[in-house]
Amino acid sequence: MENKNTLPLQSKKTTDPWGITVLASTFLLMIGAIYLVYVFQSDFDQFNKERSSSIIGLTFMAIAGFLFFLKAAYFVYVLFRYFKYKPIASVSDEELPTCTVIVPAYNEGKQVYDTLISLDESNFPEQKLQIISIDDGSADDTWEWMKKAKNILGDRLEIYQQPENKGKRHALYRGFNLGTGEVFITVDSDSIVDPDTLRILVSPFVTNEKCGAVAGNIRVLNKEKALLPKMLDVSFVLSFEFVRSAESSLNSVLCTPGALAAYRSTAVFTCLPEWINQTFMGQPSDIGEDRAMTNMILKQGYHVLFQKNAVAYTNVPEEYTGLYKMFIRWGRSNVRENIQMSKYVFKNFREETKLGTRILFINQSLKIIMSYPFLIFMLFFILSHPLLYISSTLLSILILSSFPVIFYANKYDFKEAFWAYSYSILYAFGLFWITPYAIATASRRGWLTRGLPEKK
Repeated sequence: MENKNTLPLQSKKTTDPWGITVLASTFLLMIGAIYLVYVFQSDFDQFNKERSSSIIGLTFMAIAGFLFFLKAAYFVYVLFRYFKYKPIASVSDEELPTCTVIVPAYNEGKQVYDTLISLDESNFPEQKLQIISIDDGSADDTWEWMKKAKNILGDRLEIYQQPENKGKRHALYRGFNLGTGEVFITVDSDSIVDPDTLRILVSPFVTNEKCGAVAGNIRVLNKEKALLPKMLDVSFVLSFEFVRSAESSLNSVLCTPGALAAYRSTAVFTCLPEWINQTFMGQPSDIGEDRAMTNMILKQGYHVLFQKNAVAYTNVPEEYTGLYKMFIRWGRSNVRENIQMSKYVFKNFREETKLGTRILFINQSLKIIMSYPFLIFMLFFILSHPLLYISSTLLSILILSSFPVIFYANKYDFKEAFWAYSYSILYAFGLFWITPYAIATASRRGWLTRGLPEKK
């Protein structure tokens, strides 16, 4: 079969003057921050004296110091767990379980065709792989591209069409009920998988009978098209290859990504009625289906693991509007699912040790809870000492973001690693409001991206 798909790492890179300009500007900002901190050293001393001269100021400094200590201790813990992580090697063809791949699609156009072709080209026994794609009432030519893929793949592919747009959760629900595999694999319709990804992804189910779900490793497909995808690729590498590796060593990956994840079918069917009928504050849950499924499988006592070598490349927003909408959706899901997790994480939900899972939960909860105090302090700092705020923030970024830079550079590309600094600046000054806003609007529905409206 002719290869219809070209992975991003095989594409020819071109000179990006805008990218060079942004990286150069980031470097100059960092140098400027160091200079400003030096110039305003006496102002920083005075600011600290002002804080320490009042009970409120002393209380704040004590709390800030305690939280910094917790954050540093947590980082050391995650680093230790990261070095404990080892991915599971692929098992033989004979040992591989039967699998059903489910690809929900909405207004995806040609990309769904590329996704389905890449799945067909997987190094996986044909008789053990069922591929299902479901058009969730698309308003564009997605269905036509699915039919074109069907014409090429024949019986290898089953395609279905929802009568109207019901949301990704309902499309997956239909796929789960149609699937016959021992393992369900979900792949977003804007994702491309490596040839060995599927077999590596499902191998933990063979070697570990307690494995209930597996998260794949997500990289950015469109990183050569715009600046934001370049930044997000560095962020994704840290989020998956560092954070989820550590979580996996604790058998407690908190979220299996929609772009690539696998689930033991018996674990899915155990929680499927609860999952499809899930509500939040009386409203049906139409976002966060991946985090919700992960939560419900963890609650059953299963292990949730991460496979670093099971790679999928997915499209991410190329503009600020799409980016913040995606983050708002993720933020709302985190708020909802942390509430759900709090109901079982301190109970006897698993036979072996649960300490690591609880530490992960507490860290994520603290990030959510402290978002409002941080926002208040930030606004106070900006209004009272704007130059001190800018210089101290940039210097903090220079220090704290050096780890993701080193981590990415060690694994992939040295020059591209510096996008971690640019992304941190963007987040500190342009996306700081996401978590507080997500908390305040956690009950709202709607996908936000792909032209779907927000619902109250």
